[in-house]
Amino acid sequence: MSLKNVTTVLAAACTLFVGYLGLSFILAPEASTPGVGLPSWPAGDGGGFLIMKGTRELAMGLVLGILLATGHRRALGWVLLMEAVAPFGDMINVLAHHGSYSAAFGIHGLTSALIATTGLLTLRETSSARQAPAPAPAAQPV
Repeated sequence: MSLKNVTTVLAAACTLFVGYLGLSFILAPEASTPGVGLPSWPAGDGGGFLIMKGTRELAMGLVLGILLATGHRRALGWVLLMEAVAPFGDMINVLAHHGSYSAAFGIHGLTSALIATTGLLTLRETSSARQAPAPAPAAQPV
């Protein structure tokens, strides 16, 4: 299996996962919240913030999906690296609010690492394709 096939499968998995998270936070924020690792539900009507999180996740998934579908592999690699910042920030947020260490590192930290690794592999795949020697021009008849 080529590196391009591996990165395509990983990028598609990231795309589907991020899109699923976005939709779950938009459609059922109360059901999605216990899994993020924060110690308590926000005071007052915190549901609006969860829908905002869902919208962010959905937008990130759509960007990945569009880059994957259109074949912009190098841009996909850079965007995956950029998007790895979001779950890393979620990990820091859970830790800063005395949430679950296992959720912080096991969910958010691993998600960030997986997305960043996928981005790095995609960039590696595209850089080796860019460095391939160009075919020699055909000889012109004299």
